[in-house]
Amino acid sequence: MAAPSGGVNCEEFAEFQLMSAHASRDKVIKNCIAQTSAVVKHLREEREKNLDDLTLLKQLRKEQTKLKWMQSELNVEEVVNDRSWKVFNERCRIHFKPPKTE
Repeated sequence: MAAPSGGVNCEEFAEFQLMSAHASRDKVIKNCIAQTSAVVKHLREEREKNLDDLTLLKQLRKEQTKLKWMQSELNVEEVVNDRSWKVFNERCRIHFKPPKTE
């Protein structure tokens, strides 16, 4: 991949595409984690009330597994974010240096 030509604005790409895409995905993943955490909490409370219900136990385990996958997806997103910024900096460092957000 070549460095952007004069027609591509690195600043606009960084601010409006890269930053917003990362923020959007992060927000969606965290929202899913919050919703699944609420479901897991509710199922745990129900499980404490009825220890003999195997269907409830299966559903709880399924939701816990889903929660773990979502949490690991957040870690994956962090790696993707780091790598995309690394590539951006390699390609656009001459044209634009984005401000540090962290």
